[in-house]
Amino acid sequence: MTIKSYTVNGVATIEIARPEKKNAITQAMYQNMADALRAADADKAVRAVLITGQPGIFTSGNDLEDFMAGPVRGEDAPTFQFMHALVDCGKPVVAAVTGAAIGIGTTMLLHCDLVFVADEARLAMPFVGLGLVPEFASSVVVPQLMGNRRAAEKLLLGDPFTGEQAVECGIANRVLPCSEVLNHARRVAERFNHLAPGAVRDSKKLIREPQREAVKAAITREAQIFGARLRSPEAMEAFQAFFQKRAPDFSKFD
Repeated sequence: MTIKSYTVNGVATIEIARPEKKNAITQAMYQNMADALRAADADKAVRAVLITGQPGIFTSGNDLEDFMAGPVRGEDAPTFQFMHALVDCGKPVVAAVTGAAIGIGTTMLLHCDLVFVADEARLAMPFVGLGLVPEFASSVVVPQLMGNRRAAEKLLLGDPFTGEQAVECGIANRVLPCSEVLNHARRVAERFNHLAPGAVRDSKKLIREPQREAVKAAITREAQIFGARLRSPEAMEAFQAFFQKRAPDFSKFD
């Protein structure tokens, strides 16, 4: 099983559990996560959602082999179902980043309400290095969080950054030792058992609603360009280089 979902003490946990592949996410896994998010949102016994990975790895992003075998087409694809399910979730979502968070491993955090990262975590959004463009509304949310200059470092250069830097730029709440991050995140999620659920939902809506339409529009706009970029010669070179374990050569492109 690659996605584990279970509810304990009012917290619906979605665990990315594919450590042998560095928690790389397939289309089937995106579908499972989307279904789990919707089920948690509809379950009156659930007061909060917790998303986590495995010790030492949150997720390395998309499984490129799966991605190439079945490219994402249309917003009904599992990837976009997951994106919209997370954006639309009315209950608080807490993330426990237990290690490396690459690509969508970082961009999904932009749509969680509380984020706790391990001290060994490394985050990165290396889309341009794969001949692609930002996704999950990161082209809008990241510049808003940290300004255009630091956003360029993260989105154009793809520079990795630490958990401390994630806190500094507003992506995360707190850095903890790796052995403590999941338990701390769970304790925070369980605090919602003692808060008025309607007030929590309404408050989250007030916080998120002003940006919601811009986020949805950005997901659609990015998806159109991302889909075109997937078929580009630059992306083909990047993917071939990845599988051949070499650096891509973009010198022939202008």
